[in-house]
Amino acid sequence: MFALALLAAAPSAAAVRNPDTLVIAQVGEPASLDPAFPYEGVSQSLIYNLYETLIAFDGPALDRFVPVLATEVPSLKNGGVSKDGLTYTFKLRHGVRFHNGDPMTADDVAYSLRRFMLMDASGGPSSLLLEPILGVASTRDDKGGLAVEFADAERAVSAKGDAVVIRLKRPFAPFLSIMARWSYVLDRNWTAGLGDWDGSSSTWKAHNNPPREGAPLLDKANGTAPFKLERWDRPGKIVLLARNDSYWRKPAAIKRVIIKVVPELATRKLMLQAGDADFVDVPRPYLPQVQGMEGVRIVDGLQRLSTDPVLFFTFNVNPSANPDIGSGELDGDGVPPDFFSDLDVRKGFAYAFDYDAFIRDSYKGRARRAKGAIPPGLPGFYPGQPAHTLNRDKAIAYLKKAWGGQVWDKGFTFTLTYNTGGEIRELACAILKKGVESLNPKFKINVRGVDWPSFMDKTQARKMPLFSRGWIADYPDSHNFVFPFYHSQGRYPIAQAYNDPQMDQWIEAALREVDPKKREALYFKIQERAFDTVPQLYTVHADGVVVMRDWVHGFVDNPIFMGLWLYPLSKS
Repeated sequence: MFALALLAAAPSAAAVRNPDTLVIAQVGEPASLDPAFPYEGVSQSLIYNLYETLIAFDGPALDRFVPVLATEVPSLKNGGVSKDGLTYTFKLRHGVRFHNGDPMTADDVAYSLRRFMLMDASGGPSSLLLEPILGVASTRDDKGGLAVEFADAERAVSAKGDAVVIRLKRPFAPFLSIMARWSYVLDRNWTAGLGDWDGSSSTWKAHNNPPREGAPLLDKANGTAPFKLERWDRPGKIVLLARNDSYWRKPAAIKRVIIKVVPELATRKLMLQAGDADFVDVPRPYLPQVQGMEGVRIVDGLQRLSTDPVLFFTFNVNPSANPDIGSGELDGDGVPPDFFSDLDVRKGFAYAFDYDAFIRDSYKGRARRAKGAIPPGLPGFYPGQPAHTLNRDKAIAYLKKAWGGQVWDKGFTFTLTYNTGGEIRELACAILKKGVESLNPKFKINVRGVDWPSFMDKTQARKMPLFSRGWIADYPDSHNFVFPFYHSQGRYPIAQAYNDPQMDQWIEAALREVDPKKREALYFKIQERAFDTVPQLYTVHADGVVVMRDWVHGFVDNPIFMGLWLYPLSKS
């Protein structure tokens, strides 16, 4: 399927440990196994190995596709795409069965796509299909009321014989790219049998924006993929996968996969060295600790469509029982909930960060300075983008103006948050803390790591005044960066309580624009405004790196999907 970096290596001299089992030691912990719920790489990389999509990316050019659960990729030539670009027909493969043995039908596919949109969990990925298919970013209005009708979803996505027909609200250039990544197919009867939505018009509202804990598919899965869920031991932080021997293609070489959450680098390194883990997460600053290790292979220089880490300012923090803002006042012992709504505060912080030191110390020079959200490799990347640099004098000048001079006179205390195990994000937090605190002894920033599921919940609840996260492309188009970073209905603006009507207008205009040059010009304007208004602080676009035992073969990389694709892997 993916053929970007198929790697082969000579077998290790050491005896292969557990040749039928693959062990992965990773930092992040999955939040949910429900395809429509989590919107982060850890969960989605696991889901991608349990469920399949209608089509997938093919080869190094991310504008080419191959059929998976569909028998062909819709096009104008084969009649799968209408002349007006609004209707897509996906002819479905026969003989595909879910992990529980149920046959996959067109009704399952239509149900899955509607469910993905209508479930619309807060902070989830539903907007990826809602936007092109129904023309909205959310099923709810600004006050939380439902803003779509079931009939609209039913007309837009329908089963027709052995095919599924999707009718878009308007032409949407990257639609096939979205389908190649997000058209997961679930078993309707099995899902409904667990107490989830049954697919009917009378019950969908009760399943809109459900809580994560207690959700029927939180820790259960039933896809068509090469691997099926054996067990998720949530307290033990271990996920066990078993090979799907009834897979519609040739079964995988690996019989079992064990995914362990191991936040401590020292433990991951020992597991790698002993052969107790086949893949381990190793942040770039710590690569020297595994370089030259016998039986270990490092695959570096992998292309990534990512902007990470980014430091996100929350413009209006939720103060309820929130220790991260201290006293909640601008009195030296805390910050008010709207502390970062002051542009001078944000600019002061932007000029206090040592970008060059971060690239040198954290990435050993293997990263490109990020000046905006859009990474290199996408039309819309702005080489002439103005950027903030470390400038102590400017940082002081802005912070002396902030909040009418009160910030400089009274000082502040708050907590800057990263996800536990995210060493690179932690280092970014440490550099910002050092830079800001050096300006004035009254400035105090506490840096704290939070476990991934709690970190996700706190982000969407706007509990963190400043937090470190990043973005990996959902599909290869600049819209997938400007929307989640800058649009009021995007992933991060919702979490930040950030709303810029001018940004919304330009983002929507760029999506409608068919002239590539005019579209590019709009993205340049968007990024210039981001520099002027500083909603976030950008650091790097980094190369990817993977660390594995050299007895693992078949590794395939993709610049969008940054998890491991398990199907082609083997050990020998």
